[in-house]
Amino acid sequence: MVLPLLCSVTLAPLAHAEPVALTHLRLIDGTGAPARVDETILIDHGQIVSIGTTPPPGATVIDLHGKTVMPALVSDHNHVGLVEGMSTASRNYTRDIILAALNQYVRYGVLTVTSLGLNKSPLFDQLRREQHQGVNPGADLFGVDQGIGAPGGMPPEAMVDGMGRDQIFRPATSQAARQAVDIMADEGTDFVKLWLDDLRLTNPAKPPLPLLGAPVWQAAIAEAHKRHLRVAVHIHDLALAHEALQHGADILAHGVRDKPVDPALVAQLKTRQAWYIPTLSLDESTYLFAEHPELLDQPLARDAMPQALRQKIGQESWRRETLEKPASRAAHEALAMNERNLLTLYRAGVRIGFGTDSGATPLRLPGYAEHRELVLLVEAGLTPLEAINLATQKAAGLLGLKDRGVIAPGKRADLLVIDGVPDRTISDIDLISQVWQRGKPVSDGLVTKGKTP
Repeated sequence: MVLPLLCSVTLAPLAHAEPVALTHLRLIDGTGAPARVDETILIDHGQIVSIGTTPPPGATVIDLHGKTVMPALVSDHNHVGLVEGMSTASRNYTRDIILAALNQYVRYGVLTVTSLGLNKSPLFDQLRREQHQGVNPGADLFGVDQGIGAPGGMPPEAMVDGMGRDQIFRPATSQAARQAVDIMADEGTDFVKLWLDDLRLTNPAKPPLPLLGAPVWQAAIAEAHKRHLRVAVHIHDLALAHEALQHGADILAHGVRDKPVDPALVAQLKTRQAWYIPTLSLDESTYLFAEHPELLDQPLARDAMPQALRQKIGQESWRRETLEKPASRAAHEALAMNERNLLTLYRAGVRIGFGTDSGATPLRLPGYAEHRELVLLVEAGLTPLEAINLATQKAAGLLGLKDRGVIAPGKRADLLVIDGVPDRTISDIDLISQVWQRGKPVSDGLVTKGKTP
């Protein structure tokens, strides 16, 4: 069964009606097609009106000679309201903290984010409506309300201090799982999220966590489909990915990281028209700054983290302890397998989304993680254009949003203006000089020469 996707969001009316023409630019349209030079984009009322035409009389003309314009990034897997400074806690789920994160995403060119669970209703639902309407500055917001995990299991209670029923349901029976799905559906959730992993391989130094019973999570999937909702599942292992897809999962919210994917998984993903979000940067974030402390001197990373975090991870003792942890060694192995599996699935024609799990821990930095994800996609074997296509058109496709992700007439004017050529050198995505949202400049971007390793 293929379930309905999300509907495109109606743009909020803008304060001015005059058209704006961006001229003499180099255009990456997000479809994977080669860049075009000396193009003009005409914008009016927050939408792209035309490409390549002469600006009409009265239009405001902005010459972007020497710059590249591409669609804003769309992320299919994030979290909001969990992290504040060094803490990951339920008390951080406030309007101010969430809006601050959504504004940070904008500075890094990520204008649509998807918070996959651990959200509190009704605040999440209210903010989501406000971001759709453009009431507040910051990225547009989609996602899952609470989500479903095992009693005593994933995500662990130690991960979010004070996490309770208002942020996650932990049903022990099939009936309780169906009730949890119905609550989320009534609240207006975009998806249902299930955590099926036990952290056995992610953190090998600790005992595995209890698993969500198969009858319980299978009942949740059936109820979600009955309520016309798609289901995203947190997995790590190939066997669990097979089982989840067999019983109706619509989105694998993380990549397979324990062994090479097999033809059977390819067939399942393609037959179900399911989506696969690799989240490569999730594992890398475990050790990245310990291995590359020089990143802390670069504005790209430095500006994405609070001062207390910079000070902590800048200490030699933290770097040494981090690199000695079994979890860091496991993360290295997981990333290598994840990259290998991503390339296999991509070449097989599986639907691949774009996400990072940013905002789930202090080290998964909103905005910065998305830039790292693009670099890692290319490291895995995709071309820069293919990586950009995943982070724009394909990511919007996973969400069912037809109004963004590509630069074309009738689409939403969410744009990045870049002082570089990211379709040739993917790290040039760091050189954002302007961010346009709904046809208006909303940030002067990053404008940094800081390069990732």
